[in-house]
Amino acid sequence: MTLTSEVQTGGIALTERSSVCVVTMWGEVDIALRNEASAALSGAFQRDLPVVVDASRVTFIDSAGIAFLVQLCRIGQDEGLQVTLHDPPATIRDALRTLELDSLVVR
Repeated sequence: MTLTSEVQTGGIALTERSSVCVVTMWGEVDIALRNEASAALSGAFQRDLPVVVDASRVTFIDSAGIAFLVQLCRIGQDEGLQVTLHDPPATIRDALRTLELDSLVVR
């Protein structure tokens, strides 16, 4: 019997502060983080606070990661709450620009 362990190479976490919710993303943001992305989405708007996404440490992002960002921004717009993308690396900026979604995100 062979046991395999999945090594996590990235993450998404939600931190609530008094005046803002912070979604921190790091490493490889891909479909493997779907549970973390779902948890961050469900908690990010519970307190009716602006959301800051810190993506400064993202090294790779796939379509699932971009979809998470887009969904976060669209829910924020629907709720009337600002979602700000802080210090996105070129990989995220380029992907958003290529998909013509860069205007969706406030930086």
